[in-house]
Amino acid sequence: MTCIALEMNIWKNEEYDRGSCSFAHEWSPQGVSMGSLIGAAGFFLGIHLVISGTRIRSVIVQRTGESAYLGLFSVASLAGIVWLIHAYGQAPMIELWGQVTSMRWIAAVLMFFACLFLVLGMATPNPTAIGGENMITQGGSIRGIFRITRHPFLVGTGLWSGVHLIYNGDAAAVTFFGTFFLLSLLGPMSIDAKQRRALGDPWRQFAERTSVIPMLAIVQGRNRFHFGELGWWRLVLGFVLFAVLGYFHETLFGVVPR
Repeated sequence: MTCIALEMNIWKNEEYDRGSCSFAHEWSPQGVSMGSLIGAAGFFLGIHLVISGTRIRSVIVQRTGESAYLGLFSVASLAGIVWLIHAYGQAPMIELWGQVTSMRWIAAVLMFFACLFLVLGMATPNPTAIGGENMITQGGSIRGIFRITRHPFLVGTGLWSGVHLIYNGDAAAVTFFGTFFLLSLLGPMSIDAKQRRALGDPWRQFAERTSVIPMLAIVQGRNRFHFGELGWWRLVLGFVLFAVLGYFHETLFGVVPR
């Protein structure tokens, strides 16, 4: 009973001798919560990288049909996100390097660009998204944010998750935000490989004129930057998203950025 009582005190950040209570620690709320978070991370990455990003997707589509697959995948993705958020909210504070408050201004700048990439990626017709294949196969022009990067939403996700991962510096944050950061790194390669298999030469021609790394194709002379194509209203929406997230961060997420 003493060991169980001591284990429950982890929620109050009280110190105790872990070595004398190894059995209780193994089944502590702390261990269960982190296990759930790790499981949610594995599930979310698995359905995106192992199923959607490989030939397994083709096998499932052949048996279920495209519409049924997309429906199932959407439900699974939503369930994965809900599981991740719930598990993260229940996870204990296990400090690794601690909050890096000295980078708060750098974090703010990066979050501003993250919001821009996220909004521009969602509000611009996307040739790499499901249903956007015709924009590639029919030789449509590359416009707006896709001159800068062919995966703007994932670039924004990478900036958002990378900032929060480094800034927070605890095990739960590393697991939660690291899930999205890893997806933002591996997702473009997975999508590119899938599109290359499906579209062949039209995709290769599209890839030659674009880049995953922002501005790389422009710097290398494979494309040109046209600011006007971004759309002023999309830029305004990106700024509004940044302002709203900053102002209401405590209300929405229970944490004051500092």
